[in-house]
Amino acid sequence: MIETLLCALVTILPDFLYRRFVQGKRIGRELTLFSVWYELRWGLTACVMLTLMVITTLFYFHPATKTVASYFRTVTILPQVGGRVAEVYVENNQEVKAGDPILRLEGLSQQAALESARAAIAEVEAAHKLAETDLARAKAGIAQAQAALAQARDDLERNQQLRDQGSSAVRLTEIERLENLVAQREAAVEAAEAQMAAVQQQIDVLIPARMSSAEAQLHLAEAELDKTLVSAGVDARIEQFALQVGDYVSPVLRPAGILVPLESGRNRFQAGFNQMAAQVIKPGMVGEIGCMTKPFTVIPMVVVAVQDVIATGQLRPTDELRDLKNMREPGTITVIMEPLYAGMVEPLPPGSNCIANVYTSNHARLQEDDSLGTGERLFLHVVDTIGVVHAAGLRLRLLLMPVTTLVLSGH
Repeated sequence: MIETLLCALVTILPDFLYRRFVQGKRIGRELTLFSVWYELRWGLTACVMLTLMVITTLFYFHPATKTVASYFRTVTILPQVGGRVAEVYVENNQEVKAGDPILRLEGLSQQAALESARAAIAEVEAAHKLAETDLARAKAGIAQAQAALAQARDDLERNQQLRDQGSSAVRLTEIERLENLVAQREAAVEAAEAQMAAVQQQIDVLIPARMSSAEAQLHLAEAELDKTLVSAGVDARIEQFALQVGDYVSPVLRPAGILVPLESGRNRFQAGFNQMAAQVIKPGMVGEIGCMTKPFTVIPMVVVAVQDVIATGQLRPTDELRDLKNMREPGTITVIMEPLYAGMVEPLPPGSNCIANVYTSNHARLQEDDSLGTGERLFLHVVDTIGVVHAAGLRLRLLLMPVTTLVLSGH
């Protein structure tokens, strides 16, 4: 409508003034409702053609969309193990910090496994003390065997000296018995030393290995017990949380609620523009949005990123070939927008539905590029100027938004 009115000012109005005051045609006589097409045919035709050109140029160089939202992520409150709720530490709509406990499950089996691991560690510690006692006993046995060996060797040496001196008080059978006794005592010393080595081996190798295994089981049991405590992973607000003590939750089928991160979806909007705007919209372009959550307010924005793929073209491998004729309608170009000035979108809750315009600006090009011709400069000036029409249209839609939403929508 605005475009038609503006185009009529330079087409139909001059034609009418010429017919009325130059040709002298009178309203109600020559200029009637039935003759207006014939009398003003040049102005009407020029107005229609100019309006179509203006609208096409306007929507191409200053894209608009009704698909704008501030998407935010959610985190499902899920335990790592299933079980019944033993304690609940939070309420619905409560803000929590990262690491704050949310709920605790009954962990009878995990607690039993933890106590068993602790008992295993105590058993290994007792075995270590017992091995130290056995080591002391083995050392005493070695000393006893060495003393007996020394006595047997002394007796053997004394009898051998008497035999060498030719004494008749020494019998050969006695010397043989002492030699056998010495060999027996030497074997006893070796056995005692082997016993001590075995005990020392238990203290140095076996018991530490058993202790490491028991400690690993303890850490595993503690980790399993920690799984019964569900904590917040991010700073967030709890939503859809109606859990009570005794309810059953599961990591597969029964989530406990939803966490909405406090910073998610803030100060960033995603807009979907027609594919024809792919060559126009670039990062750095200035735009405006208006949202239903804050009517009568125009918020200046800036394009920070343009998604380089279109979602409708994505392909997920299946067991059948894809037929392109079954492809959905053409998708949109996803554009990321942020507020031009800090604090402008803070009152808007994440998920707000908005409308947006993006404006092409050729000011810098007109100022810096001296190679532009007169016609091109005039065209770029026209492109920048008609952006005002689009801005006015955005404000008009925002003024009518409460009426169309609350009255004319029928909801």
